[in-house]
Amino acid sequence: MNINIKNTNMVLTGAIYGYVAKRLDAIEKLFKNDPSAQCDIELAKTTEHHKTGDIFRAEIHIIAKNKNHYASAEEKDIYRAIDVVRDEMLREVRSLKAKKISLVRRGGARIKNIIKGLWPGNKTNNIE
Repeated sequence: MNINIKNTNMVLTGAIYGYVAKRLDAIEKLFKNDPSAQCDIELAKTTEHHKTGDIFRAEIHIIAKNKNHYASAEEKDIYRAIDVVRDEMLREVRSLKAKKISLVRRGGARIKNIIKGLWPGNKTNNIE
């Protein structure tokens, strides 16, 4: 997976870069079979004049197998924002994977019922 990190209104230190790389390992494992996957990460300080409040923003945009995954978070601390956006992205990707598996299982169960003759649309099993 190709990873691009962009920073806006802040300095990208080695500590922040290492933290992002460490946190992205879990996401990279989910896309290990797709070498064309592209991951864009933006870390930003949303304002210069606020002393409190949600002033750090982290965004992740992943393009893989014709699918777009996007997550963003604003927090008081840049490290917290990175954690929240990573968790949100993992939840989104895993949810999509679970939906695919569920669709395949439901389709297989429907086909099995049609073959057995239990499906209501199949009138071949009615004996009068």
